[in-house]
Amino acid sequence: MGKRPGVFLDRDGTINEDFGYVVDPRRLVLLPGAAEGIKLLGEFGVPIVVVSNQSAVGRGYCTEEDVEEVNGALASLLEGRGAKVDAFYYCPHHPEARIPAYRVACPFRKPEPGMVLRAASEHGMDPKKSYVIGDMHSDIELGRRVKARTVLVLTGRGEETLEMVKSKGAPKPGFVAKDLVEAAWWVLEDMDRRGLI
Repeated sequence: MGKRPGVFLDRDGTINEDFGYVVDPRRLVLLPGAAEGIKLLGEFGVPIVVVSNQSAVGRGYCTEEDVEEVNGALASLLEGRGAKVDAFYYCPHHPEARIPAYRVACPFRKPEPGMVLRAASEHGMDPKKSYVIGDMHSDIELGRRVKARTVLVLTGRGEETLEMVKSKGAPKPGFVAKDLVEAAWWVLEDMDRRGLI
């Protein structure tokens, strides 16, 4: 059996509110439509993996344990609404990190493809049959690099990213959605057109 399609999903600004560095699980707020979109994909058996840059670690604002605590709290919030994420991947590095151990040009930091390639390998997913959904230019570029289809959500920094696409010629997403529910419906319709579900 071949590798399956899936969704690689950004975290801050796509699933939950992005108020700078999201380092405190008590401050997590789900974006409207986020749980519903994830639940919808799950109902069709689509694996969902969160891939997130978390340079707050390298900048000294939090620890990797804090990131894992936020991810766990987010998973619980989503599960309370019937939505399940299969796995969370994150990159704590940044080329200008304050903490020397994290000051690297990491192949896992979006838009580099490392997180998607590792997740795809570990979860039996085919990036070329998959989708990257996020609110940032780095999410769309990540999708382009792994040859996945891309969706820009207009939550978080999505409006700003769309302006970059229009004015600066940044890579165009395959689809622009107002939120994760609209993104999920488009993904499912596209998967159906491609014979993937």
